Amino acid sequence: MSDTAVILVNLGTPDSPEPRAVRRYLREFLSDRRVVEIPQVVWQPILRGVLLRTRPKKSAEAYRQVWTKEGSPLLAISKLQAAALRERLGDSIIVGLAMRYGNPSISDVISRLMGHTNCDRILFAPLYPQYCAATTASAQDALFGVLEKMRFQPAVRILPPYFDDKLYIGALHANLKRQLAALDFVPDRLLLSFHGMPDRTRKLGDPYYDQCHATAQLLAEWMKLPVDVAFQSRFGRAKWLGPATDATLEAYPKQGVRKLAIAAPGFSADCLETLEELGIRGRDQFLGAGGTHFARLDCLNDSDEGMDMLDALVRRELAGWWPPS
Repeated sequence: MSDTAVILVNLGTPDSPEPRAVRRYLREFLSDRRVVEIPQVVWQPILRGVLLRTRPKKSAEAYRQVWTKEGSPLLAISKLQAAALRERLGDSIIVGLAMRYGNPSISDVISRLMGHTNCDRILFAPLYPQYCAATTASAQDALFGVLEKMRFQPAVRILPPYFDDKLYIGALHANLKRQLAALDFVPDRLLLSFHGMPDRTRKLGDPYYDQCHATAQLLAEWMKLPVDVAFQSRFGRAKWLGPATDATLEAYPKQGVRKLAIAAPGFSADCLETLEELGIRGRDQFLGAGGTHFARLDCLNDSDEGMDMLDALVRRELAGWWPPS
């Protein structure tokens, strides 16, 4: 009998919160031509001569603040998501987990899958709700790079971006509404923070910025709350998508916003960018600027709302493949 597999894909993480592991991870991540669109002859001396000498230590310190007994939060939560989906789909579907950078790699997961099963159909599922060349396309590049080396290739489907899908917006609404109801204060504003990208990517035709705003608009309509959008994780001197999350947090108290809830709907699982950048540094920035109440809301993670959504998305994309007729 042939086997059908679902491979969940996320960005990746270092193997440990130590500078050496972080350096190895950053070298792979920042060498991706989709991530840094600077000619390699210019970029690699900067990366290897400057950034990989200084940034790993700082990043390792940030990772240590959020590292868990299970390891990296992103990997630990992603494993829970895969296990929950496996339980929902049953034994007739193989559910795997891969990371674009670091371990488990896309190449290793597919190699193990093809070497130990009769898999001839794969649903490749990048867990990026909004399409971005630096994330979605990069993951697909890695997949196609593996396939081009194979004599026998499985049939492949790819989960499309779901930024405006009712399943996704409904899951966000239910999940955030539940978390907001559990707070001991009523926020003046809900800030949606998406990962930033250089502004030039938008001018080159990347739909990411527009898809982030589409998600925010739809969510605001469902939640009936004042919602703002900002972009985090700026890097380098180039102009990035704005407004910047850190600048927004510092400006809010002067505008009368002193009670704030912040969510990161572009991330399918909590990670360094949500736990440390928003939950620790973001909190300090907001309270230091005069805010009085701050709540970082969890990503969908392996919540019931998030898994109901993922289960439904996957089943829809498997139509005709599964369940077997």
